[in-house]
Formats: sequence, structure tokens, C-alpha cells
Amino acid sequence: MARKVFCRKYKQELAGLLKPPFPGPQGQLMFEEVSQKAWDDWIAHQTTLINEKRLNMLDHSARTYLAEQRLKFLSGENYDSAEGYVPDN
Repeated sequence: MARKVFCRKYKQELAGLLKPPFPGPQGQLMFEEVSQKAWDDWIAHQTTLINEKRLNMLDHSARTYLAEQRLKFLSGENYDSAEGYVPDN
């Protein structure tokens, strides 16, 4: 049986993550409050931001930017999108 959490993004009880996505307090918070669906949606959005904004993940400011966007995305706040990006349909 899948572990359930009350997802902070989708405001409903959904299947939770199998383990914290990264170490430390933020990873534990994601484990306790973020569903697998929300996390998967974030990973897809993060990939789009990295590619379309040409972020260099070796750059500290790019990692800081993504951490800020992750919190906004997973909290249901307004978050950045990639300007001009048109998804394949």
C-alpha cells in the first residue's frame, strides 16, 4: 500500500514520495508534505526551466533560483515559466 500525504500543492491526499528527494530539513519537508505526482510535475517543470533558460547547474545562482522556484511551485504560489516555450502535443 502506498504511503499517503496531504499534498501541499494539490491540497488533497495523494501517494507520497518513497524517500526524501535530498538530504536535510528541506528534503524531509518535501517527504512529509509533497505527493509523488507533485514531485514528478516539479521535475518536468525544472527540466524545462533548465533547458529553456539555459541554466548552468554549476552556477550557485542557478541552483538558488531553482530552489526558490521549487518552493513556489510546490506551495501553489506564482512561479516562473519559460518564456516562449510551447510544449509538444
